[in-house]
Amino acid sequence: MLTGVTRAFSDDIAVDLGTANTLVYVAGRGVVIDEPSVVAVQTQDGTRVMLAVGAAAKQLHGRTPEPIELVRPLRDGVIADFMAAEEMLRQFLARAKRVLGFRRPRILVCVPSGATPLERKAVYDTAMQVKASKVLMVEEPVAAALGAGLPIDRAHAFMVLDIGGGTSDIAVMREGKVIATRSLRLAGNAMDEAIVNHVRARYRLLIGEGNAERIKIEAGRVGGNLSGAEDAEVHIKGREIGSGRPKSVVLTAADIAEALADPVARLGDFVERALEDLPRPTVLEIANVGIVLTGGGALLNGLDATLSERLGMRVAKASDPLQCVIRGTASILEKLDRSQPFLLPF
Repeated sequence: MLTGVTRAFSDDIAVDLGTANTLVYVAGRGVVIDEPSVVAVQTQDGTRVMLAVGAAAKQLHGRTPEPIELVRPLRDGVIADFMAAEEMLRQFLARAKRVLGFRRPRILVCVPSGATPLERKAVYDTAMQVKASKVLMVEEPVAAALGAGLPIDRAHAFMVLDIGGGTSDIAVMREGKVIATRSLRLAGNAMDEAIVNHVRARYRLLIGEGNAERIKIEAGRVGGNLSGAEDAEVHIKGREIGSGRPKSVVLTAADIAEALADPVARLGDFVERALEDLPRPTVLEIANVGIVLTGGGALLNGLDATLSERLGMRVAKASDPLQCVIRGTASILEKLDRSQPFLLPF
């Protein structure tokens, strides 16, 4: 993982602080944390107590006699619960910093391209609370483009669409410079929510978003041609609306495609608007090489072909799309003295 990233400042840490998952990279060590962005919280005498974060929080949920709430500190790619985010980042970085001893690392954090100055400040303050010597920020799609291995220093434009858990982000780059960025607060979580709503409306069945995510991963498929997807069925269990009794149904590939049709269409609208706002010569340059998909959403079967048909240009998944953002962030750390154009002013 992250092969080729061998020379970096020993005190540098990169963080892909995602709505669904958080990845932490330590220079010279590689990715040392890759866990869900969740915190197990219990209220004791009116006070919120953070019990565990990441995978440990998920394991703890439902295994104690006292009720425990699983909190997602980020919503739409930005911090929504400052206390939970600080504790999650503190614990993740404490584990990462064990290899650094008492040194205070520089921390590079990825943020959505549409994050407001206030949202960026929340990220900055959280990182500084864990005793960073310096906090730097880069837009997620820019890091994704670097991590996807796009030849961004060439004299023609490239577009990357990074589909995460909370946001979808576009970056257009040419000759090592960022031409344009754009962000949409619709991504993998919105797809999960669409499946939840579809199952509720069609089958009068209540399921959780975790169950919906499993459905998307195991049998999710979009596009007009569902041939070959006959085996893409998934058995789900939930509670029947009204009676509250346990109920099981089987979802077909067509079922899931119907559920995902709206978020996928909105994603297509988003890319179309981004292209419309670019100069015509830039659009032609992008069309010559195509659009690259990164992030977990890129793994949805048929999404690349669906977007390609709608946009009239090649759309392809990057290699190992889940790792593109952290891989690109690591490459920035490796060449931090030459990466200033990619960093956000703060």
